[in-house]
Amino acid sequence: MTSPAPTLQQDQRLNQIMAVLLRTGVLLAAGLVFVGGIIFLMRHPQPTTNYGVFHGEPEELRTISGIFREARQLHGRGLIQLGLLLLIATPVARVLFSVFAFLYERDWTYLAVTILVWSLLTYSLFFGG
Repeated sequence: MTSPAPTLQQDQRLNQIMAVLLRTGVLLAAGLVFVGGIIFLMRHPQPTTNYGVFHGEPEELRTISGIFREARQLHGRGLIQLGLLLLIATPVARVLFSVFAFLYERDWTYLAVTILVWSLLTYSLFFGG
């Protein structure tokens, strides 16, 4: 038994929601990075970079909980890192939204493909490095 095809209005509505999701994620990420950059530059006006020696990110910015803690304290680097995390999470959220959209539409083929894509994204984010 096949389900009825989604109407044009349903498709347009889902596309609008997805566009708002992507736009909001990118704008919030850009805003966080911008504000974090301004705060960082205000607190560190002198260039302290020695290009002959590599220094990785501080220990507190290497975990998600550390990034949230630094961002809550309004540290520039923490806000920048949080913005970058949000930028990475935006397309993942789009794929996850697509899973629910295809489930709602009962489009099993696209649902299966989207779940596969989401699984690969999730795997590469957590185990791909």
